[in-house]
Amino acid sequence: MSAHMDELIAQFQHFQAKVRQAETRFAGVGDMQERIAQVETTVTSPDGNVTVVAGAGGTVTDLRLAAGAMHLEAGRLSTIIMTTLRQAVAGAVQQQAGIVDDAFGDTLGVNTQEQVREAQAEAFGTVAEPPASEPQTPQAAPRRRPAPRDDDYFEENTILRRD
Repeated sequence: MSAHMDELIAQFQHFQAKVRQAETRFAGVGDMQERIAQVETTVTSPDGNVTVVAGAGGTVTDLRLAAGAMHLEAGRLSTIIMTTLRQAVAGAVQQQAGIVDDAFGDTLGVNTQEQVREAQAEAFGTVAEPPASEPQTPQAAPRRRPAPRDDDYFEENTILRRD
């Protein structure tokens, strides 16, 4: 055989080896999808009045209010719900990113979990913290509601009739 033909055969064998390697690595996609479908993060507010459960893709699957929540001022309760909801969603998305990294991190050369943490830190205005040994939910500072202006006194109650 000619040197050119030997080179073509070697390239083809190298290509076949890469295809086999990719098939092996991507054989775990079904397992990864099952693990992602089972992702669930539950976060309870520090005062125990609000519990949020988030699943795959950050989908909120449950929101529970304790009896004490009904005694909170509406604006405060809203803030607690939103803070707890953000934490639960962030935790679920971090878990999902970890599953993707476990399956393909080395193959793709991407640290999805780190990118998610950085994006969340930027969105929440916090510092991206390295992962702990156990999955933990991020702690975001509660946002204060701005003081109402004189012309905002109808904010909570409408002057229109509700049917």
